[in-house]
Amino acid sequence: MSYNEIATRPNKTIYRDGDVCYKVFAADYVKSDIFNEALNQTRVEETGLFIPKVHEVKKLDDGRLAIVMDYVEGKSLAALIQENPSKKGEYLKRFIDIQLAMHKLTAPELNKQRDKFSRKIELSGLDATTRYELHARLDSMPKHKKLCHGDFNPTNVIITSDDRACIIDWSHATIGNASADTARTYLLFKLAGDDKTAEDYMTLFCKKADTARQYVDQWLPVVAASQMVKGKPQEREMLANWVNVCQYE
Repeated sequence: MSYNEIATRPNKTIYRDGDVCYKVFAADYVKSDIFNEALNQTRVEETGLFIPKVHEVKKLDDGRLAIVMDYVEGKSLAALIQENPSKKGEYLKRFIDIQLAMHKLTAPELNKQRDKFSRKIELSGLDATTRYELHARLDSMPKHKKLCHGDFNPTNVIITSDDRACIIDWSHATIGNASADTARTYLLFKLAGDDKTAEDYMTLFCKKADTARQYVDQWLPVVAASQMVKGKPQEREMLANWVNVCQYE
């Protein structure tokens, strides 16, 4: 492609072409996952949340598939934090406010978070006893229908020149329990080795949401088990420790 490359992630590359961008997937990427991501994003569009609007799923000349969507000009919160470390606390507060506003919405046609977690527990590679305990915990948690991103971290929030917040990358979106989404964000900070930000985030989120830390913590074993499906050897030991948090209150 002759377009400007703006980001590269495992198995996908994002290019800009004027007012649109192309999220181009590797040739062996699962086709249904690409269409599911595009469908997720269009369903989230319907909530009125500021996100890039999808135009089409396009087959490129080389046979790869791409999701074509609006290009949103701006900087990620991750970049802003790196550029302005003295404002990290301020940015973290905004990051949480954006997440809380998202959690007030619902998109009933999205897949259910509970179903996704259940599938991933089965694919986690954990022994049958641990899987049984994880399923029991998941089944016992309150059933909600809030819009959950599933990968909410500062790289996925773009701040525009007019100070609007645009949330990107909706491949993991579901409807479900907001505290599970919060537990996943906390875990992502921990996996990145940023323990202080993880704890600051969790403390501030629980305060702003008026949610008990103990309640969010109950989701951590389930969320950690679902992350194991990614198969990253460097993460597995840490994730196993989180799963074993449920040995068992």
